[in-house]
Amino acid sequence: MLREIVGPENVMDSKLDLFTYSYDGSTAPLLPAQLPDVAVRVKTVEQVSKVLALANARSIPVVPRGAASNRTGGTVPVAGGIVLCLDGMDQILELDESNLMITVEPGVRTIDIYNYCAERGLFFPPDPASWKFSTIGGNIAENAGGARAVKYGVTRDYVMGLEVVLADGSIINTGGKAIKNVTGYDLTRLMVGSEGTLGVITKAILKLIPMPKHRETVQLMFGSMDEACETVRDLIRGGTTPAAAEIMDKISIQAVAKFQRMDIDENVEACIIIELDGENKAALQEQINAMKGIAEKHKALSFRVAENPEEAEKLWSIRRGMGPAVATVAPNKIGEDISVPRSEFPEIVRRVRAIAEKYDLVIAVFGHAGDGNVHPSILTDLSLPGQVEKVDAAVSEIFAAALELGGTLSGEHGIGTSKMAYMRAAIGESGIEAHHRIKQALDPKSILNPGKIF
Repeated sequence: MLREIVGPENVMDSKLDLFTYSYDGSTAPLLPAQLPDVAVRVKTVEQVSKVLALANARSIPVVPRGAASNRTGGTVPVAGGIVLCLDGMDQILELDESNLMITVEPGVRTIDIYNYCAERGLFFPPDPASWKFSTIGGNIAENAGGARAVKYGVTRDYVMGLEVVLADGSIINTGGKAIKNVTGYDLTRLMVGSEGTLGVITKAILKLIPMPKHRETVQLMFGSMDEACETVRDLIRGGTTPAAAEIMDKISIQAVAKFQRMDIDENVEACIIIELDGENKAALQEQINAMKGIAEKHKALSFRVAENPEEAEKLWSIRRGMGPAVATVAPNKIGEDISVPRSEFPEIVRRVRAIAEKYDLVIAVFGHAGDGNVHPSILTDLSLPGQVEKVDAAVSEIFAAALELGGTLSGEHGIGTSKMAYMRAAIGESGIEAHHRIKQALDPKSILNPGKIF
């Protein structure tokens, strides 16, 4: 039946193929992975509809998959079934410059949307670290963020409408190009961040804005992580809203320095990369001057403003090289993703460092200081006796600290399988029950990405 729907060349069931579709970009120990029974590559919404209708009739699990770059096990087929590959639906369908909107299929890479728009003087702001290979369907399913979220928001802030195939194969359209729309429930926002558990996204209408005319990039080095955190807090409190404000601790900086063969002062304990943008270059210079004053107050060791785009790229290379560089420090990297109110950013960093000391673990701390999104990365060797237990205990305390400070389990990576055990603490028993009722209403047989979120 599947071969009749998508063609025999798009049905993959060899052992090698099935192994390829059994894992994703997750780094933490997850629920035991299971090979899917089959992987199916689709090209049209009609094919998606027919595959889901068939799966629903036979109660076969379906796991939607784009680039599988997600970090929490969201595309791991823990119950077997069908892996539905959407990366072949990769067309930009329409650019509506009059309404500043673009319509795309789910398999389009995020960076390709950005570049396509930038060439025409338009701006699609969401920029997750994986944007060079992640697809927009996955970004929507996870409500991905990125460095620019502090000023421009996250993916959901740019999703105007969706075409979605429900579990039974029916096709619905949510939202649209109208700026104001209160016709019924906001099903668009319900689907954003639902991690493929409520429907399969097959088309998205995205909002664009004009590309800022000017950008400035500033790199600041500090002898204290506390002073670096306080600098970002005072900067935003003073009225400056950076397009991005990224922070890294000494472990992270030294890892990048070694990885990229850079020279970094041994006294540096923290680095901040800040990007400002706007229409008025003089106004940006005023913000830089104010930033310099705040940095001096907090004893910054250096304050460097990029003089051209090439130098800006060089300054950003420290942050962009963070993931692969930190991963070389130890055999295992367990990268977490918590979010707290911006005012609590300095405190959550202090608590993570205390947890690292308590469990004698190396934890690199970096993240989006401007919006309170922290990425503590535990660097360890899980093959050593007792390490798994220590890591589990540390992760539990990190999540508990985030919740205690009014934060959340995830700022942009989602829940997947790796954070399910903590959901009850995050949203309560009634919250879990509400999730179950929504799931039951839209997917009564629970075929869509089962074993995820809750």
